[in-house]
Amino acid sequence: MRVFQIQDDWGMEHLQMSTRPDPRPGPGQVLLRTKAASLNYRDLVVPNRGYGAFTGVLPLIPVSDGVGEVLELGPGVSRVAVGDRVCPCFHQGWIAGAPDLERLTRTLGGPVDGMMADMVCLPEEGMVKVPGHLSDEEAATLPCAALTAWSAIVSHDALGPGSRVLVQGTGGVAIFALQFAKLLGAHVTVISSSDAKLERAKALGADAGINYTTTPEWAKPARALTAGRGFDHIVELGGEKTLPQSLRCIRPGGTLSMIGVLSGSTLAAPLGLVVTRLVRLQGITVGSRDAFEAMLRAIDQHRLQPVVDRVFAFDELKEAMAYLKSGAHFGKVCIRH
Repeated sequence: MRVFQIQDDWGMEHLQMSTRPDPRPGPGQVLLRTKAASLNYRDLVVPNRGYGAFTGVLPLIPVSDGVGEVLELGPGVSRVAVGDRVCPCFHQGWIAGAPDLERLTRTLGGPVDGMMADMVCLPEEGMVKVPGHLSDEEAATLPCAALTAWSAIVSHDALGPGSRVLVQGTGGVAIFALQFAKLLGAHVTVISSSDAKLERAKALGADAGINYTTTPEWAKPARALTAGRGFDHIVELGGEKTLPQSLRCIRPGGTLSMIGVLSGSTLAAPLGLVVTRLVRLQGITVGSRDAFEAMLRAIDQHRLQPVVDRVFAFDELKEAMAYLKSGAHFGKVCIRH
């Protein structure tokens, strides 16, 4: 079968198309024919061994997110049937309950081989059935980006109608956060460097938008949108450069979901604003299989459509990664197998 793998050494130049023998399922395992994959910022980090020892060992098949059709079942499998369309979970070992090191480190696309292969063979416990109304590309966006947004907006907060939410950017996690917050009846403000992207976000339901290029000090006008009260929840994707402004427009007792470090990974913020106003900094790293299935029920009930920006062919993986890195996308970048 065809694979893309990082081989011989770390580095994007060592990400190459290759072949491996077709896998066969053992006891409790499921063989999938991969239909589509989608890219996350994480997939740009893995080839450079950006997670240290937790990145895995070579050769390594990258890309955590994808969808496949069940081809064959190993002995004892009961969760899925041949012909089902399923997504492997990002956290292969986190089924339910509180996270621990083991549950958080068995992740697809490093250290576990990921979805850039014609076929994948994984334990039945680490996969979920996907709603029938979604295309393959739409379904492929769900395991990491969608569940990360769901964990922030739903699992780790109690938002509802009238809640004020601020979302940073218009990438995969951000757009899912916008969509889930609107399902809850929240008022959503989006910040972006592009007026055109802000208009697209408003077409998806965003109530307000601020261009942080033309308004670099966006905290004050953002707070004004809440009549000075501050936001109940901020989806913090920028990191180092955006956190200080987020702290100036979060309400007392509000939640900052720490997800991305796109502008830097060093914490440089006035911590007094956290302590004296009881602000909660909540780290988010995808979620459990139970949370994934809860999210899928909501997506199915509301017929939510993930936003796919652009679809590349299997052999265009590096071009797709370059496009993701450029930041030109709105929503998700996908690979068709």
